[in-house]
Amino acid sequence: MEKQFPDGMVPLGKETFKFSCHSNVSCFTKCCRKVDIVLFPYDVIRLKDGLGIGSEELMRSHTVLVKGENPFFPTVMLKLTEDEEKACPFLIESGCSVYANRPSACRTYPLERAVDRESNKGKNSEYYFLTNHDYCKGHDEDNPLTVKEWIRNQRIDQYNLMNDLWTEMDTLFRSNPWKGEGSGGAKQQMAFMICYDIDGFRKFAASENLVKKYRITKDQKRRMKQDDGELQKIGFEWLKLILTGRSSLVAK
Repeated sequence: MEKQFPDGMVPLGKETFKFSCHSNVSCFTKCCRKVDIVLFPYDVIRLKDGLGIGSEELMRSHTVLVKGENPFFPTVMLKLTEDEEKACPFLIESGCSVYANRPSACRTYPLERAVDRESNKGKNSEYYFLTNHDYCKGHDEDNPLTVKEWIRNQRIDQYNLMNDLWTEMDTLFRSNPWKGEGSGGAKQQMAFMICYDIDGFRKFAASENLVKKYRITKDQKRRMKQDDGELQKIGFEWLKLILTGRSSLVAK
């Protein structure tokens, strides 16, 4: 059965699109002002590592919690400056000061990614759509690219991998697994820590000896020690176990 998309949305296949963003484009950094940027868990990890601060400090200083599409779990948004410009806090005169660790939304633009989890015999299918804001002159640049080239150039793969894992968790949270606890209960607080305070979860995991309680390979332990993203993967699996009793994580 042919996949149907909303009117006006045509996924890019192997064809090219034109786009380039640099300081000589007349609209340079305009998209960094008065913009709503949702931060996913991996965005927080990359930002706090890039800034050299802790996850708790990043959340306190640069984010705001809002009620988003998920009625049972808060959405994390980037906190803009409080002046008239309402700019990204990481915007400086020369451009983005956290460019190497910029959030998924900034990294993927001018593309938008959609994932179909119900096709291909259980295998996720991804689609990319080209966005085109009237103010953006980057689309006028003669720089043809394919989706694969853009993904490679912008180093989006790891973000996509981690965001897909987050989407699984977000879907679980939408089922209201806390039920009688309500928002702010112990399980939801634990979930929020694993998702958005990875430094806090690292301390908790060490204090509870979680690594010793579950079958985790030596390679996984090594990667968890060195990489917050790898630790978060284990954290997601532990959350699934707590909330559903089903997980790839197995107790010893």
